[in-house]
Amino acid sequence: MKRTSSAAGNPGDHGPEDDVAELADGAPAQEEYTRRERVYRELAERQARLYRILANLRVLVVIIAGFLIWGASSGDRLAAYLVLVPIVVFVVLVLWQNERVSRICQRAERAAEFYARGRARLEDRWIGTGQPGTHYLDENHPNALDLDLFGKGSLFELLCTARTRSGEDALADWLCAPASAETICARQVALKDLAPRLDLREQIALLGTDVPAGVDLQALTDWGSAPLVLVSPWARLAAVILAGLALLTLVGWITETAGSLPFLVVLLVEGGFALWLRQRVKQVIDPVERRAQDLALFAGILARLESEDFKAPQLRQLREALDTQGLPPSRRMAELAGLIDWLNARRNQLFVPIALITLWTTRYAFALERWRALAGPAIRHWLAAVAEFEALGSLAAYSYENPRDPFPEVISGKAFFDGERLGHPLIPDARCVRNDLRLGDELSVLVVSGSNMSGKSTMLRTVGINAVMALAGAPVRAARLRMSPLVIGATLRIQDSLQAGRSRFYAEITRVRQLIELAKGEPPLLFLLDEFLQDTNSNDRRVGAEAVVRSLVEHGAIGLITTHDLALAEIADLLAPRAANVHFEDSFENGTMTFDYHMRPGVVQKSNALALMRAVGINV
Repeated sequence: MKRTSSAAGNPGDHGPEDDVAELADGAPAQEEYTRRERVYRELAERQARLYRILANLRVLVVIIAGFLIWGASSGDRLAAYLVLVPIVVFVVLVLWQNERVSRICQRAERAAEFYARGRARLEDRWIGTGQPGTHYLDENHPNALDLDLFGKGSLFELLCTARTRSGEDALADWLCAPASAETICARQVALKDLAPRLDLREQIALLGTDVPAGVDLQALTDWGSAPLVLVSPWARLAAVILAGLALLTLVGWITETAGSLPFLVVLLVEGGFALWLRQRVKQVIDPVERRAQDLALFAGILARLESEDFKAPQLRQLREALDTQGLPPSRRMAELAGLIDWLNARRNQLFVPIALITLWTTRYAFALERWRALAGPAIRHWLAAVAEFEALGSLAAYSYENPRDPFPEVISGKAFFDGERLGHPLIPDARCVRNDLRLGDELSVLVVSGSNMSGKSTMLRTVGINAVMALAGAPVRAARLRMSPLVIGATLRIQDSLQAGRSRFYAEITRVRQLIELAKGEPPLLFLLDEFLQDTNSNDRRVGAEAVVRSLVEHGAIGLITTHDLALAEIADLLAPRAANVHFEDSFENGTMTFDYHMRPGVVQKSNALALMRAVGINV
């Protein structure tokens, strides 16, 4: 097997990935994750042992240096000559221990955790370990809350591997809004190119060890695009001249070739100059002065994209979008991170006097402004490219970890959804019961009846979440899926609101009105109505449900409606052949309720409500 490519960083930089063989062709994710995690754990342990050995050697060298110093002070000339040896050895040990051994150990531990999280996803232990994306929840969105797109244990938490907030935003946008058939096809081709690139995902995960996931770089793009405020060339030259004069007059004062007055006069002029520019300098440095580590992460991701040879057209376009005149974006961002590091040197207590004398902050503000004039506006394009790549990378990781999940066939045209052995991706595969579903052509609506806990709502969520994944460009949990682009609307988690003075029924009909409006537009609507209009009387429920479903169907929508009220099953007869009844069954034996969660044709013939009430001790 070949060796992995080195991680983004300085040429020749050694990292833990250099000790791991490249992904074997066709190696299952579980096997490969386990192997790599083990190798990295072993590497971290070896480096930790070496770190302890070097620490002990440092102590020994200090002891030897003490004896030599004692001997030199006693007049031993040989000891005096040799005293430099342990000092040099000590410095070498410190550099070896801190700059190499410690760094490799930390990166190996981080790599091991990366694969441990991957194994947790494969073993269904991932809930609560990733980014929940709760802040993306919008109660006005037609399906995000209903289909568990965001929050703990959500689809977003399962999928998201983005390092930047922009990457998370892009993935969230893809899950919330359906893409066109052409865009979906392009993403699928890109995912097939990205999925086997495990080394690339690993190396990006190891970038910026001290930078948490979800780093927000939006403020950086705003800073880069903002109007320049330090544009005066003479003011920049004056800052350099004043700093030079301050050093010269200080040297003259120290060497007694001049008095203190010239130095104090220059300091006074510098103070007035810095005060005059203070607000503009603050505008330049405040948004970026504490972002050096974030910028280093951004530069590292850019460097990996610049060095990767992609085959998929969409990935090649993203790569080409990074090309600019002059230095590559990664070098530009590394330059910016370096300028900020030098700017922040003024925070060192020992360096503060020199920084004040040399107008350090002002001069580096001018340097940052010059960088912004050259490359600032391009940051937005670079970050957009990185965001799209990270969203694709999240879906590619899912594709790699779930090779049995196929890519759907998405075809423009009238609304249809044709799925075989559909399963829910958030339910462990061992417990996931799969069903077939076909909507479109002659059949537009299925009325789903069944008892409590029989699987009606889960079926709606299964259809909805697979549609979301398909329309984002991701693989789906099915044996096969063909569908048209659809906008998805659901009423699975409609709640009342005490604060807003809104009942559940009012919230439900408000959502239904939203779905009817969506059905009038493009793409067509896939509706998922759960226990429809359950908070009103039976007659109003039947009349209202028939009117709503008829209106949706007339606008070209397709979907499912679940109910406990068997009177709603009449809707299928009224709308036949555009509608049909299906149901889920249960059995109650020896005080135990069991379900097989298989969807069957026709109307359910029995209810478990009374049996359940008796089972918990209620006399009915």
